[in-house]
Amino acid sequence: METNKETKYNKLIVVLSIAIPAVVALLFGVNLRKMGFDVQPLSFLPPIYATINGITAFVLIGAVVAIKNGNRKLHENLMKTAIACSVAFLGMYVAYHMTSDSTKFGGEGIVKYFYYFILITHIVLSVIIIPLVLTTYVKALSEQFDKHKRIAKITFPIWLYVAVTGVVVYLMISPYYVH
Repeated sequence: METNKETKYNKLIVVLSIAIPAVVALLFGVNLRKMGFDVQPLSFLPPIYATINGITAFVLIGAVVAIKNGNRKLHENLMKTAIACSVAFLGMYVAYHMTSDSTKFGGEGIVKYFYYFILITHIVLSVIIIPLVLTTYVKALSEQFDKHKRIAKITFPIWLYVAVTGVVVYLMISPYYVH
């Protein structure tokens, strides 16, 4: 039976899982420069947020190692760090796209198909991961560790894939950035 507190958390998870992708999609279509604002493109951000994605991947792996070694406090701190990294990534990603034109991938042939496969799976899974991360976190907060562990086994590989493919997408498109 779900408690009152769990019901509140679950409602918040649903709201955030819908609102975050919707706001990102909305802001992705907003280009402040094209709207007449005198802002400089934040072209320095892509390598920073790609690095944050890479750090997130290592932090996630470290968190799994920590919990497997019985170090719950380190696991908790690393997971909070991974969430903070993901939030920082998202903020920088949106800021970059609000001030810069989209970059077109210039590769051809099989590389182009590989890039778009990685990009599309990265985007789709980055939306799916939101409720998974939030639910996994709430299960830990509410000390429902059996449920936390079950959902974490789904959340971890997807989140790791999103973090790693974020770096791969950046590395593949970075030669085509206009500075």
